[in-house]
Amino acid sequence: MMSEQLRSEDEGVDARLDRLTDGQRECLRLVAAHHSSKEIAAKLDISPHTVDQRIRIALHTLGVARRQQAARMLADHEAAPGENPYQRLIRQSPHIPAEVEPAHSGPAIDKQIRHVDRAGGSGPVSSNTEQDAASFRYSLPLPFATRHRPRNDMGIGMRLMWIVLIAIGATFAAGMFMAGLESLARLLSG
Repeated sequence: MMSEQLRSEDEGVDARLDRLTDGQRECLRLVAAHHSSKEIAAKLDISPHTVDQRIRIALHTLGVARRQQAARMLADHEAAPGENPYQRLIRQSPHIPAEVEPAHSGPAIDKQIRHVDRAGGSGPVSSNTEQDAASFRYSLPLPFATRHRPRNDMGIGMRLMWIVLIAIGATFAAGMFMAGLESLARLLSG
C-alpha cells in the first residue's frame, strides 16, 4: 500500500512537471546552477520581473515553497535513470602543501611572492614581500579592522589606552583649531 502511494505521488509530480512551460524550465535550470534572477534575466534577455513571475508560477504549479526545491525536482525529472544530477560536495583540507623547490633557482624565482608558507598556519601572519614589511613594524594594534587583522581582539587595557590616545588627540586638535581662530582674529583686527 505504501509503495502504491509513493508511485501515485511520483506520477503526480511528473504530471505537474509536464505542465511547466519551456520558459519556466529554462529559469529553473538556471536556478539549479545557482544564478540570481538578475543573472537569469541577462542570460535569457528578459526582465528580472519576468524571471520572478515564471519562477513564482512554476512554484505554484509544482506545489513547493522554494526556488531550489523546484529546480531540484526538475533536475531529478530530467536526469537519466540512475543518474544523480547533483555533484556531491567533497571536503577539502584548507592546508596547501608546500611545493617542491624547482631544480633551477634563479633571481626571478627568489623575488616571487610566496603565500604557501603561511597557508593553514594559526600563528601571526608572516610575509616575505617588500610591500608587507612596513605594515608589520608597529606592534600597536589599530582600533579598527584591517586586512591583516579583521577581528577586534584587543583587551580592555588596550581599548582604554586607545580611548585615552584619541581623547588627547581630539583635545590637541581642538586647541590647535582655537589657536588658529585666535591668530586669524588678531590678524584681521590689527
